[in-house]
Amino acid sequence: MERTVEKIKKIKEELKGKFFEREEVIEGTFCALLSGNHVLFIGPPGTAKSLLVHEICSRIGGGKYFQWLLTKFTTPEEIFGAVSLKGLENDEYRRVTSGKLPEAHISFLDEVFKASSSILNTLLTIMNERLFYNGREAIQAPLITLFGASNELPSEEDELEALYDRFLLRYVLDYIKEDFRFLKMIQGEVAESEKNTIALEELNRCQSEMRDVRIPSHILKLISRIRGELRKKGIVLSDRRYKQSVLVLKSKAYLDGRSEVEEGDLGILENVLWRAPGERGEIQAVIYQSLHGYRDRMRELLIQAKELESYAKRPWDDEEMFIKANIEAQTKLRQIISKLDILFEECRERGKSTEEIARVKVQIEDIQKEILNRLVSEKEEMA
Repeated sequence: MERTVEKIKKIKEELKGKFFEREEVIEGTFCALLSGNHVLFIGPPGTAKSLLVHEICSRIGGGKYFQWLLTKFTTPEEIFGAVSLKGLENDEYRRVTSGKLPEAHISFLDEVFKASSSILNTLLTIMNERLFYNGREAIQAPLITLFGASNELPSEEDELEALYDRFLLRYVLDYIKEDFRFLKMIQGEVAESEKNTIALEELNRCQSEMRDVRIPSHILKLISRIRGELRKKGIVLSDRRYKQSVLVLKSKAYLDGRSEVEEGDLGILENVLWRAPGERGEIQAVIYQSLHGYRDRMRELLIQAKELESYAKRPWDDEEMFIKANIEAQTKLRQIISKLDILFEECRERGKSTEEIARVKVQIEDIQKEILNRLVSEKEEMA
């Protein structure tokens, strides 16, 4: 499937050249397609949300696309198909789904949170289980990914909360910020060569192969650490969301041509783990600290060791206080070295360089030896 992955890479580059400041969104979109998850765009009108989804679908040969703008007056017939008159003649209530969402591989619902109760339950079943109940039949819906767009989020008490939770990847879109890109956009259409495409069958095979991507134990530990740190900040997410995020990580690694998830892939979780856009900054900080915070932890342990050294070297009033302070420093230094050993093993497991940690450990051990020697000398003098 290397050729298919290369074609997907070319498609992504073509889209990035056409949709300015949407690199992150394009990457996430293809991860969603491979992992079979749904994507939500939050932002004002005129940010090319529907155009981007339509362009992506046009690159999948054999894929059916359904798009609709929801309003409070939208009826189930508009989304799922009109009631079959022939079916009614046979005392059967079923819909004619041709050209509607139940037969689409990719769907885009604009103003998705305007879905009424009569639409919502059926929509959730298609999104969750890929099933559409048509009359007496439960039909397997071919839906791969449903893209939703909205100018605002539903409130927590809203019945649409379940719908919101089904969008694993969430992106906040805004108007183009950089002037040079804005000018490039308003100057006209980007010149296009022949478009790269992939067949629906190729995408299906990629989905199957993606599941064989390995996720090392240290990556799982990092996800657990991220979860723990977010919980401390009051950002609590469902177990299902974390479990689904693993497939997104595998998809990202697969699309990069790798057979194993790497730490850098965890950055995509910035668009998975927030419920409100205001949480994104905290989540970015937690992910960064989980990936790179080992250096800060190492420096903090070294600072603690040097503080203990200064504490032990203070001029004490009598020998008893001196001995007590140095024994206390010795005990705490042993604890610091143990923490440093744990950090060393963690970095070794993660494939990080351990040279700096080893040098810091030597520094702390030298402090420990100096305090111990001074303690022994004092005891000998007292003897």
